[in-house]
Order: sequence, then structure tokens, then C-alpha cells
Amino acid sequence: MDNIRGILEKFDIKGECKEYKVFGSGHINTTYIVTYSDGGEEVKYILQNVNTNVFSNIDELMENVFAVTSHLRKKIRENGGDPERETLHYIKTKSGEKYLRVGDKAYRAYRFVDKSKSYDRVDSPELFKKSALAFGRFQRYLSDFPAESLYVTIPNFHNTIWRYENEFLPAVMKDIKNRAKNCQAEIELINSRKNEFSYLTDMIENGALPLRVTHNDTKLNNVMFDEETDEAICVIDLDTVMPGLSLYDFGDSIRFGACTAAEDEKDTDKVKIDLDYFAAYANGFLSEAGDSLTDSERDNLAFASKLITLELAMRFLTDYLNGDTYFKTDYSKHNLVRAKAQLALALDMEKHMNEMEEIIRHY
Repeated sequence: MDNIRGILEKFDIKGECKEYKVFGSGHINTTYIVTYSDGGEEVKYILQNVNTNVFSNIDELMENVFAVTSHLRKKIRENGGDPERETLHYIKTKSGEKYLRVGDKAYRAYRFVDKSKSYDRVDSPELFKKSALAFGRFQRYLSDFPAESLYVTIPNFHNTIWRYENEFLPAVMKDIKNRAKNCQAEIELINSRKNEFSYLTDMIENGALPLRVTHNDTKLNNVMFDEETDEAICVIDLDTVMPGLSLYDFGDSIRFGACTAAEDEKDTDKVKIDLDYFAAYANGFLSEAGDSLTDSERDNLAFASKLITLELAMRFLTDYLNGDTYFKTDYSKHNLVRAKAQLALALDMEKHMNEMEEIIRHY
């Protein structure tokens, strides 16, 4: 095990380290919460051992993170907020580096968001709306940031047509685990929607949709809430921040948060789009981000929710056909069950697309 105190001494943190302990339940990075005493005041920091197998180019990742958080702090000050609580504040090393190399490992540090909490489950429209306010504000504050200046840390992450042509179709054709016979209906359903997969990327290419700074992991537990007021105060986990579409972030939030069942529900009759939750999120997101979005972005928010759902269904099915090499599974057909659930959700969205679009227009 690395000398954590020795590593902390390399960062430009004021005061004396009193204690540290492993923190959180993340599966990718190892995280420590660290308590310092600075002039009699107790200050907490987060130290992370970044998984360099998952994030192979730490230089680019940390360049993105520092650029985005610096811009956010400026915007938060301009709007009368508290930049120490409303965005992550990363700490450089004493030699001015954005992270610390220790052998083949990489460490970074940032201020802990004091008096905050997080939620793992969306259990009410009101809570879902609060998370939407945070992600909508994130979009608004970064709407004038030059997204093209960020590094693309995961190429083709939401390029749905690329995933279809370069991952899904080869997986079906090779069928290395002889599993295609178990999912012919799902394969045919995905093939029947292939003309929709390039719709948003075509709009990017012809200039109809602007590149934005996107978070790309807009799940509920990446929003910190105030312990006392329960208001959303800060968006965290910026490792997947890169150029993309605001539609992707909105759509992925809807996919997981406005569904009536779990992502791996076996009974697809239970899998529906909850329009009350959809409306709550749309209300929150558009009340913060609405004026910073173009008409073409607003017009495609509902469609993007379905597209992202189809994309994940395709990714689950691709992994099932390839022998479950990407997503962690609990049983042999887990990825197939996930794919079926996502396809059921996408089909229900299709049935309610007019209502979803009307909700967007309303807000």
C-alpha cells in the first residue's frame, strides 16, 4: 500500500493532516477522505487513486477537469454563488502539477463539499427535478465554454451509428458465443431503428446542433445536496466531461430516472416511461438551461431520451453476444435481460413521444 501521508504532503494543502480513511463505494477509483487542521479549523479533502486502466490518459482527463471547474467557479461568482461549494475545487501539487504520479499510479486531490449528501435512488418527482436543476445549471454555466477545446477522452461514446456499425453488427455476424439464436427479436428490433441512429450526429455535421460540454454520467448520485435545505448544490464526478450534445445528458437522465422499473427488470411489462417524472425533470432542466439552448436542441430532447435508451440496449446486447466482456454481470443472461428492458422502455417512449414533446414545449 502506498504511503498516503507522504502522498498528501506533495499536494499544496494548508495545515496538518489529522486522519484519513477509505471513503465511498465507487468501483473504479480508490477514494480517501482526509481531515486537516488549519489554524484550528477542520477542513476535509478527497484524495483519489485514479484507475489508470480505465482512464489511460490522465493528462487529458485532468486538463479537461481543471478547465471546466475553473470556468464554473468564474460563472458561480458572477451569479453570486459560493464556488467552494457549487463546484469541485481541485488542488495542484506543490510543484504545480494537476495530479501526482507515484510509479504507475496517479493521485489527485480536491476539497470535500462540506455539509452535503447524495442519493442513490430517484424516489420522487421532486428529487428528480432538483437533480435536473443542477445539471441544467451545469449546462447554462458552460454554454459559452469552447467545447471543442476539450479532449475527447472516450471516442464515439454517444456516436450511436458508429456503435451500430462497428460494434453491434460485427457482434451479430461473428456470434462468437452462439447466442444470437436467443435474441433474434431484439436484433431485428435494433436493426429496424437503424435509420434513427445517425439523426443527431448528422445534425452535428450539418451545423444544426452545437457541440456542448457534456457530463456523460448524469445519474442522481453525481449531484451533491445540501444537508440542511436538501437543495442540489454541486455536480461531481467530472471524469467523463468532454465535447458532446446537451441532448445526451438530458436523455440519459430520463432513461434511468423516469423509468418505472429497474434497468435489469425481467418482466418487461413493468418497464414504462413515467411521464410525471419526465415532466419534473424537463421542468427543472429547462428552467435552468432553457435560454442557453437552441431551438433545435429543445426540439430534440424527447427524441434523444429514446435514442440514448436504444443505444444502451444495443450496447447491452452487443456485450451479451460477445460473451459479457464489458458490463459486469450477475448471471449468464443478465445483459440480455438488460437489453430487453431498455428496448421495452424505448418502445414505450415511442408510444408517448407526442406527450413527451408536448411536455418539453410546455416548459
